[in-house]
Amino acid sequence: MTKWLAVLATAILAVGLVGYATKASGSGANAKAGGTFRMGTSSRIDSLNPYVAFNQDAYNTFEYVYPFLVQYDKTNSKFVSDFATSWKPTDGGKTWTFTTRSGAKWTDGQPLTAKDAAWTITTDLKYAAGGAANAAGLVAHIKSAKAPNANTLVVRYSKAPGNVLGQFQQLAILPQHIWSQHTGNKGTNLKTFSNNPLVGAGPFKLVKFKKDDIALFQRNGSFYGEKPKADAFGLQMFSNEDALVAALKAHQIDAIEAVPGTAIKTLKNAGFNVRSTAGVDQTDFIINSNAKKSGHRELLNLKVKAAMAHAIDRKQIVRVVFLGYARPASSIVPAATGAWANPAVKPESFNLALANKLLDQAGFKKGSDGIRVAGGHKMAYDVITPTDVPSTNRTFQILQPDFKKIGIQLRQRSLDSTAAFDAITTPDNRYLKFDLALWDWVGLIDPDFMLSVVTCAQYGGWSDSGFCDKGYDAMYSQQQLTPNQAKRKALVWKMQRYLQAKRPYIWLAAQDAVWAVSKNWGGLVASPQGPFNSINKLSMSRVHQQ
Repeated sequence: MTKWLAVLATAILAVGLVGYATKASGSGANAKAGGTFRMGTSSRIDSLNPYVAFNQDAYNTFEYVYPFLVQYDKTNSKFVSDFATSWKPTDGGKTWTFTTRSGAKWTDGQPLTAKDAAWTITTDLKYAAGGAANAAGLVAHIKSAKAPNANTLVVRYSKAPGNVLGQFQQLAILPQHIWSQHTGNKGTNLKTFSNNPLVGAGPFKLVKFKKDDIALFQRNGSFYGEKPKADAFGLQMFSNEDALVAALKAHQIDAIEAVPGTAIKTLKNAGFNVRSTAGVDQTDFIINSNAKKSGHRELLNLKVKAAMAHAIDRKQIVRVVFLGYARPASSIVPAATGAWANPAVKPESFNLALANKLLDQAGFKKGSDGIRVAGGHKMAYDVITPTDVPSTNRTFQILQPDFKKIGIQLRQRSLDSTAAFDAITTPDNRYLKFDLALWDWVGLIDPDFMLSVVTCAQYGGWSDSGFCDKGYDAMYSQQQLTPNQAKRKALVWKMQRYLQAKRPYIWLAAQDAVWAVSKNWGGLVASPQGPFNSINKLSMSRVHQQ
């Protein structure tokens, strides 16, 4: 921990920050401006490149260093201004015109204008099947994006869409003068650019980044919106939860982004403020659902998938892994999103007898060792688990003995998140070799993103299941083109039922967002993604000394 404090202090001096403490207006009698807020996490920023980043903390970072057209308000219920100050649909909803901020600048001093937004959208459209696959769902059905002047963006769609603002809340606007140099090889170079140092235009600028270690953010004095109260904040990445909790208790950090369930009571008793809310982070059991996979094709059998679902004791996972700070999950759309989650999609019952019956019906008989045989081989599979998702270890320990009771042998294969995703997508983003994995997804308020990750277009992008179903893709496109939100919700509910039947994922636990902070700091804004999130720029902008 002394290394973290030394690096942080050096970085603060290098960028000229001063830990002053003057009263901040409008933040309460005890609020003080200045200082550096230090947050610890067991997660990772896997990349600074929006076209390849996968981990949630990378997208939380993008929220605070890049402009977006819109963001959610404090209640996470409606869209409000970010880089765009107003917007208006015309032509029956097929044309959207955004008025953007004037006088905005990138952190290298270059002008930030609507032309950067138009270039970003146009580039994502042009390379949606390649280097910009991560953004393909966000620009679906757009015909063109143009900036007739520095403060006007005009986006035209082929048909009236149903979730324009939800899409643009997720789309980071990139500096054209930087990224236009990296579109070579038909856009594939977009994925190879390290983006470090990072030129942004958010409330903070990233001044130091060391992968798997630290990220340091300095207040951006030229930011076009609400100015942060703290001089800076730092994100320290810990390799284990015990060290993370110990650092907070020793006041070597000021907060924990996501508190382990085992530490909640301890931190409360130690006098830290521990807050929680229903969250959108859900753990999942991933089954390779690529119809073209080369081996262990019995995993494509829907009875096998159903048997696995009934062999999972979600209540035990909630009780043991999350100590009750979660609830059984059932759908790709988290319940915390409200009306978008289909209440008829419920978790499968924990029923080992039924699971065995389903496998018997599928014709997979147990051998003398109790492990079933399929296609001449034992039903024994590696389960990939990312090391930076600590819940996967304890979850695997719960799954393994219950799966053995139904004749399926599981072996854990722990990899860092980059290696884990590579193992899932190999070879060449064709998803041919992996069998099973444990991971988690952090959803958004609008369901479109989560629904997109299992589309065929996300091969090589967000897909971690190899699922590709033309019928599902048609439903996905239809919900995007349904402006009537009641009708769109009916489609979203139908898609959730469809995915539960096909089971590229078996959903395990919907975690509460739980964070802890020293009583010396206040102002963090709650969200279902926690205090450091990709929903809006409010939390880290408003955190302050007290």
